[in-house]
Amino acid sequence: MVKKVRHVMGISGGKDSAALAIYMKDNYPELDIEYYTADTGKELKETYQLINNLEVYLGKKILRLRAYDDSPENPFDHKLKSLSGFLPNPQHRWCTKSLKLDVFEEFVGNDPVVSYVGIRGDESRDGYISSKGTIQSIFPFRQNIWSQEINKFVLDNNKIGLTLQLADQLIPVEKLERFKELLSFKTFDELFTMEQKLLQLLNLSTSGYNALVHEMLKTSRYPLAKENHFPLINNEEVLLLDDIFDLLEKSGVGIPAYYKDIEFEVDGQKATYNRSRSGCYFCFFQQKIEWIWLYEQHPDMFAKAMEYERDDFMWNMEESLAQLIQPERVKAIKLDYIKRKTRIEKSKKSNKLRDILADDAEVDLACASCFI
Repeated sequence: MVKKVRHVMGISGGKDSAALAIYMKDNYPELDIEYYTADTGKELKETYQLINNLEVYLGKKILRLRAYDDSPENPFDHKLKSLSGFLPNPQHRWCTKSLKLDVFEEFVGNDPVVSYVGIRGDESRDGYISSKGTIQSIFPFRQNIWSQEINKFVLDNNKIGLTLQLADQLIPVEKLERFKELLSFKTFDELFTMEQKLLQLLNLSTSGYNALVHEMLKTSRYPLAKENHFPLINNEEVLLLDDIFDLLEKSGVGIPAYYKDIEFEVDGQKATYNRSRSGCYFCFFQQKIEWIWLYEQHPDMFAKAMEYERDDFMWNMEESLAQLIQPERVKAIKLDYIKRKTRIEKSKKSNKLRDILADDAEVDLACASCFI
């Protein structure tokens, strides 16, 4: 018996995944999407509130997945104890793997699954892609809705003959000649890369390329091979950061409260700060200004985060939380943040915290499973 393809979407509690859920409900109501969230037991209260608000809008339950569900402890503490108190860090992200990715793969089992991911059109990454061949990721906010793996499968130089045949059936006549010309070019890293070929095909006809991909997938074992119709083939929208906030506001779900700008003053200089992402309140990917935000806006949670630290394990590799909140250190962190923010504003770039912190390499290492 052929298994039915499941359509699933993870809700992290962040802006992008929440906006994607709204977008899919509004634009593709025919898709029976299963919504889930992987709960570590250590999220911000604002995150849980956003998930509750989203359930109301969707009119559908968001399934709470919890690792070690038979344990009397919350998932994070259970795993931490099993590791003798070894805290996660950028080099050892056991929290993401054990508490989010593993529970997701257990949730879907061996069923064929299409997983919708809220990576925006102004982001150049695929995020988490499961190694299981039964799980296929789709990115509705991007011009290129397909994963890198799928594009490589379709644009393989050995498949040019087949793609040319399919183009005759799928591409509008007025674009067919140029489309086939592009398909005919073999890709080579030094001369004509796959990324260049893909971009030109998409710019010529996004829906045409999508239709070609779907037909090619029918020759494969990917989940969408089992679907005769896939409504996102005709999707040519590209959503950016401002579109995400607009979706959240207009829907009534609202922007997660931790994104709200809060004013502070130091040495007569005023600025605003917030949190740039969802995830556990003690996430090691937080930047120092975000730890100060947590300390000043959620002192109870900051105190709990401090309790996890030991002489040999700290959330920040450079200093303990106790050191970080010393008055002179707080002042220095805020002044450095203001300096960076001023530099960004002078260059007329975004003054969003996420972009201000982009100078720090760790930001882009964060796992999409936690933060989208």
